[in-house]
Parts: sequence; C-alpha cells; structure tokens
Amino acid sequence: MANLNLIKRVGQVEKTRVGRGGKRGKTSGRGTKGQSARAGNKKRPEFRDIIKKLPKRRGYGKNRGRTVDGTRPAPVAIEVSRLESIFDAGTEINPKAFYAKGIVKGRGAKFPLIKIVSGGEITKKFSFSGVGVSKGALAAIEKAGGTITLLPAKKVKRVHVKPLKAEKKSGGKKK
Repeated sequence: MANLNLIKRVGQVEKTRVGRGGKRGKTSGRGTKGQSARAGNKKRPEFRDIIKKLPKRRGYGKNRGRTVDGTRPAPVAIEVSRLESIFDAGTEINPKAFYAKGIVKGRGAKFPLIKIVSGGEITKKFSFSGVGVSKGALAAIEKAGGTITLLPAKKVKRVHVKPLKAEKKSGGKKK
C-alpha cells in the first residue's frame, strides 16, 4: 500500500529569489552597490542603443525589414558550355533532367530554381522548359538552333501608396 507521505514531488524547481535575506547575509547575493543592487533594478536594453546608432537610409521602404525576403532561395546557375558535355543533342532540358543526371538535388517533387547562364559556346540543339535563362545564354541557345519555353513571370503585387498632400488653405494671418 502506497503511503502519501513517501511520495516525492517532481516538477519545476523554484528559482531562488535573490535579495530576500535568509542565510545569504549582508548584500543577499546582489553583489555590492550600484544599479543592479537596488530594488526594482532595470537596465536599458543594449540592443536598442545599437539600433539607434544605425543611420536611416533615404528612400521609400529602405528601412523596413519586409523589403528583403531572406527565405527566397537563390537559383542554381549552370553555364551553357557545361550542358554540351552532359546532355545529347535534341534533349528536352528541364529541372527533372538535371535531377536525373545528378546535377541538382531535389526533395521529393520539389526542385531548386535553375538558371542557364552564358559562359562558353554551344553547338548542340536543345529545347529548354521550366528553367530561367539569361540574355547571353538565350542568344547562344538560339544561335545553335535551340528552343526555349520561358517560365511564366510571377506577378508580384507591390503596394506603394503616395501620401496625400495637405491642401493649402487660402487666407493670411488672423488679426
């Protein structure tokens, strides 16, 4: 039979409250003198001072953190000349083809953004779809007789509201 007086309590250990007297004596664990030794001590956050010292940049939206999207992945750049050695002529090149050759790593059905950039010459005829292409690479591919099905441009909704100018009231000083 279990005795209730033998059960040990388990749970959060209470935080020791400094400055309440007891067995600590004299300064009660608060160190000596100063702001942090007083009752109701609060220190100004250091990070606020660092932020206040940074300059304000000119222009609309330059100081807002929302203007930069850090979660957006950068595309994997692949040079045109590299495609020559990897793929055969007349191949349909898309993200799945890059994944099959082991050039890019995908996670399930998701593939990273791929951009074909100029760099070197190309002689083989390829057809591209589902990849981004730079202007230099576009010219090189078309020169070799290749075709490109460009990705549809994502429409980004940008909201820019100009502040209304206050109308000037006619009339001079009141006398």
